[in-house]
Amino acid sequence: MEPRTFPQDRTCPHQPPEGYRAVTEDGPISRLKLWDGREVWAITGHAEARRLLVDSRLSTDRRNPAFPVTSAAAASIRNRLTPPLVGVDDPVHKVQRGMLIPSFTHRRINSLRPHIQEIAERVLDAVVEKGAPAELVGAFAQPLPSMVMCHLLGVPYDDHDFFEERTTRMLSGQNPAESWGELRAYMLDLVGENQHRLGEGLFGDLVAAPDGKVDRGDLVDLAMVILAAGHETTASMLSLGIFTLLRHPERLAEVRADPSLWPAVVEELLRYLSITDGFTRVATADIEIADITIRKDDGIIFLTSVINRDEDVRERPDSLDWHRATQNHIAFGFGIHQCLGQNLARVILRIALHSLFERLPDLRLAAAPEDVPFKPGIAIQGMIELPVTW
Repeated sequence: MEPRTFPQDRTCPHQPPEGYRAVTEDGPISRLKLWDGREVWAITGHAEARRLLVDSRLSTDRRNPAFPVTSAAAASIRNRLTPPLVGVDDPVHKVQRGMLIPSFTHRRINSLRPHIQEIAERVLDAVVEKGAPAELVGAFAQPLPSMVMCHLLGVPYDDHDFFEERTTRMLSGQNPAESWGELRAYMLDLVGENQHRLGEGLFGDLVAAPDGKVDRGDLVDLAMVILAAGHETTASMLSLGIFTLLRHPERLAEVRADPSLWPAVVEELLRYLSITDGFTRVATADIEIADITIRKDDGIIFLTSVINRDEDVRERPDSLDWHRATQNHIAFGFGIHQCLGQNLARVILRIALHSLFERLPDLRLAAAPEDVPFKPGIAIQGMIELPVTW
């Protein structure tokens, strides 16, 4: 059978591509073809995914010539950019992650709750003041995580307009290289000559680390990865979560009547939407699994949206149901590369969604669902625009 292709566009923003569903017909591990004709292994089984994601014989090192490249754009920069944390293996990964863990503990994240609530209210004030109709990607889903990240990093509040504008431009594709360069130059200055301006946050913690001076460039590169990964995923999850709840009014009515459900709602949305669809790895040795041999240098793609809908794990996986256990989803990955900021993302989503629907109880789409544009293919799933009224 001719291998199916990766990536594929979703025809509905909150459903996996039909082509990915078809891959499961070939079993929990099958074959996919990339844009350049290379064939890789597709993982669609939940048990197989969790087993492989903790296997030290799988690597995320982008410098490995055998690492699968999922687009022409990624191929054009593969030799110029090796992202720290997400693009390196142990022992380097362990050192980098250890530097960041204190900023993402439950205690640290819980201490941010009042500030995140304040930010959500401030952003909503601006939405309400401007009035209906509104476009919620630019007015709510993007600025809220950006402002939280600004606080987390310790960026001075006086600079937040510059920081948020460059972040939004970079992550929305408006002159991304220029905005990336401006942000990096700003951060290098902040952790160098202007350390005295640092607020309480990740930058300040690392600059003052007791175990020796942290290289400025390494520190900024880590911060840029956290910024890009944390902002883009949370903003996309927030916009698509709003769209999905508005498309399920009966479920939305339930959580509006019982706000204690929001933690379960967010967890189910994370599973149901699986916005980071397609974790990528390369094998560094032969691996026997599910009667298949994955050979050294074989590429592997984890189809997250399908894995999180494995019928062997949960009944009616295509339904939105927060009354069942969903904690074993892999929306944040699994193993040593599981998302470091997952607890922060959960808190932001709970506060943002609760605040939005409490403040605007009559919120509804201002366009037909099929006319609302969403991100295609390899991009993190989310809305390009989200027109609403109330």
